[in-house]
Amino acid sequence: MEIIAPLCAVFRRALKEEGLKYTPERARILDTIIEFDGLFEADQLLDALKANGYQVSKATVYRTLKLLESCSIIQHVLFDRDQSHYQLAFGKQGNTLLVHVDTGEVETIELPELIALRDAICQKRGFKAQGHKLQIFVTDA
Repeated sequence: MEIIAPLCAVFRRALKEEGLKYTPERARILDTIIEFDGLFEADQLLDALKANGYQVSKATVYRTLKLLESCSIIQHVLFDRDQSHYQLAFGKQGNTLLVHVDTGEVETIELPELIALRDAICQKRGFKAQGHKLQIFVTDA
């Protein structure tokens, strides 16, 4: 997997800046997240780690999720008040989600015109966009 090495490097740098270590548990958590397709919950992550024979505490999973979110490798996806969901975010030009409020289904959509608009707005203000996150909450018409 080509994506693992750059993500590891990003995560290692972020941890080093915080005075933290890149432990085998954190590496396994990151590798497991990379294998997920789309959204996942912390409990799903913990179950996947255990299914692969890794012993990682729930506290370590939650702390690592916060660290990964703080360095923009993953993002917290808000659509359910009862359960936190996450998804891999690093390296994406932009992330636009349609969240169906009634069913909880989430669809990632590509909107090149939104990316072009975002980039034009940033350029006009002297910035370079690193990405974006847009969540559109929908119900049946």
